[in-house]
Amino acid sequence: MKRRHFVGLSLLLVASCSTTVNQSNRTSSNFAVSEPETLEFAVTDVQGAEDLQQNYQTFRTVLGEVLEKKIELFPVDNYIAAAVALQSGQLKLALTGPSEYVIMRARTNAVPIIAITRPEYHSIIAVSANSEIKSAAQLKGKTTAMWEVGSTSGHLGPIKILLEAGLNPQTDIKISMLGKNGLQALKKGEVDALAIGYTRYQNLLNSEGLSESEFRLIATGQPLPNDLFVASSNLPIVVVEKMRDRLVENQDKLIEAILVGKANDKYQGAKLVPANDSDYNMIREVYKAIGQGNVF
Repeated sequence: MKRRHFVGLSLLLVASCSTTVNQSNRTSSNFAVSEPETLEFAVTDVQGAEDLQQNYQTFRTVLGEVLEKKIELFPVDNYIAAAVALQSGQLKLALTGPSEYVIMRARTNAVPIIAITRPEYHSIIAVSANSEIKSAAQLKGKTTAMWEVGSTSGHLGPIKILLEAGLNPQTDIKISMLGKNGLQALKKGEVDALAIGYTRYQNLLNSEGLSESEFRLIATGQPLPNDLFVASSNLPIVVVEKMRDRLVENQDKLIEAILVGKANDKYQGAKLVPANDSDYNMIREVYKAIGQGNVF
């Protein structure tokens, strides 16, 4: 999922949200749990009502049937807006990426419900086919193109590869955030390597009519943490658990519905799996390595 303006937005989130004491999740046998009739649902990497409607209307309908609730699409400009809305209780559910989740969890106590897998969700580092660079360790002192700051597969995943190769991402390598222009920059020799998500790399090759034979992969990262559905900490935990059970029981129809969205091909072959907060420690470690540990 996309990550926009990470540093500035992270600081804004620090100022906008304080850590919550999740009193709503404390239930008592003396009181019946109140379930909301309507659940507001956002997707943190979809900007604007029109795109959200186009890509998630079918999913909204099926989600409502599965949860037996009215689901309202809740457009947000970015994950910061989603975090603030989760914190206030205006937003009940959100689909978000690993990078956003880690920050939202730290600042709003967002509750992980269930994760959704993304096949081939890992990072790669590519060089030109005629490059003398054979490994990630040889990128020391070189320039590497990446996608955008805070992107899980196009920034944090590649940084993890560099760390494992013994490089300091703050001093040993020059990083240029070139987005979709990174592959062409590599082809033209403007950068020494391209570090990006594998699926996005394949899409760029296809869209620009380039051949895999023109490039060579020198590193492949481990599978990245999954995207996930999170709930506002204002929802009682018994309600969250009930939602989790229904999502798992109906995952086939939910995956089928999410794939109707034209921008959701990344979920082809996806499954719903348990979402454990510890699965995202890799993201936290990389944030610290790039000097962003203060966001937690």
